[in-house]
Amino acid sequence: MESLTAVPTIAEANGTLGVLCVGLGAVATTFIAGVELIRAGLAEPIGSLSQIGTIRLGKRTEERSPLIRDFVPLASLDQITFGAWDPFPDDAYVAAVRAGVLDTARHLEPIAEKLRAIQPMTAAFDPTYVKKLDGPNVKPSGSKRAMLEAIRDDIRSFREQHSCDRMVMIWCGSTEVFLEIGDEHLDLARFNAAIDANAHAISPAMLYAYASLLEGVPFANGAPNLAVDVPALRQFATDVGVPICGKDFKTGQTMVKTVLAPMFKARMLGMNGWYSTNILGNRDGEVLDDPDSFKTKESSKLGVLDTILQPQLYPQLYGDLHHVVRINYYPPRGDNKEGWDNIDFFGWLGYPMQLKVDLLCRDSILAAPLALDLALFLDLAQRAGLGGVQEWLSFYFKAPQVAPGLYAEHDLFIQLTKLKNTLRWLKGESQITHLGVEYYADEYNVDASTDG
Repeated sequence: MESLTAVPTIAEANGTLGVLCVGLGAVATTFIAGVELIRAGLAEPIGSLSQIGTIRLGKRTEERSPLIRDFVPLASLDQITFGAWDPFPDDAYVAAVRAGVLDTARHLEPIAEKLRAIQPMTAAFDPTYVKKLDGPNVKPSGSKRAMLEAIRDDIRSFREQHSCDRMVMIWCGSTEVFLEIGDEHLDLARFNAAIDANAHAISPAMLYAYASLLEGVPFANGAPNLAVDVPALRQFATDVGVPICGKDFKTGQTMVKTVLAPMFKARMLGMNGWYSTNILGNRDGEVLDDPDSFKTKESSKLGVLDTILQPQLYPQLYGDLHHVVRINYYPPRGDNKEGWDNIDFFGWLGYPMQLKVDLLCRDSILAAPLALDLALFLDLAQRAGLGGVQEWLSFYFKAPQVAPGLYAEHDLFIQLTKLKNTLRWLKGESQITHLGVEYYADEYNVDASTDG
């Protein structure tokens, strides 16, 4: 058996990388328009770790910190070609104008021709799973098996039409109604039987995920729906060697939680409650106005604090924590979301304190660079032969995927360390542990050779 520490061989990023977005709404159009503006020299890739982030190599004294995109062989932005599915027939330009995220004159008109060329394929859409939306650009209502095969046909046609050497699929669509893992999801035989029986347990998100894996295309889920994380598809991704990673882009309020919660735990400060509320008015907000869709999102957002704070280890600090999440649809805000948090915590001798955070952010502006990084890193993983769950991409998700039996790390900085150490490993560089005793060898009277 090959050593787990062996450095993989990474195939070159030659040719065209097709990026297929499920959904052509606010997130997808902001992502696509941003890439087009950046490669036209009209914008900078702010928020993209893969494009402007650096990675420290070796000791601090070596002063080696190349750009990540210069360190590992990522596909360049010029190699990307975009496709999408959407239940509405609007091209990417019209969809972007409708989404209202980007300034039309400043950011859409200069690339209008590129955006108009992206016509959405008919969506495998079922309003049973997204009750607040419906549209005419959908595949004929029929069996779920027929829908699955139609998605596969779309992938193959796009690959051929655009001469794609490799592809990645990213779910940028709406949040589906809440589904729990059931018997239908436990293995591939039962999963396929459920597809043939048109079972409610098989959602459109699962059909897209399965089609992606069947076609050898890495899959990332930007929403909290059950999809590639059901046991049958997780195992299938491992069996066929296709990278998968997690669900629900970590953008606004949850991003803040994964920074602040580690602070409280690091200082051993207790917590009585964390109340979070959001208002937003885009299509996502409208969809989440449905209680069944909100339950899916709530499940994703609520899981963060328990994993970070570990109440089972610190019952006196976090054993009676009240964590509440609310999302309210408020049309005047559009894509400009407001997330308000009230944290009731306590310190020495149990004295109470409070922290209040009011985050006014642009949801799709925060999500777009995550979609770009995931497309490029999933393609890298595929070329490095890393199939199945890519825990090192947890950095980008509210609900990361991990190996069975493990809990997910939610601390943003542990996630970032894991991501960068994986990139170092891929290139045969030493891991960074921040031990640093070699700088104090004389004082500590040790012979140390580490990577601090």
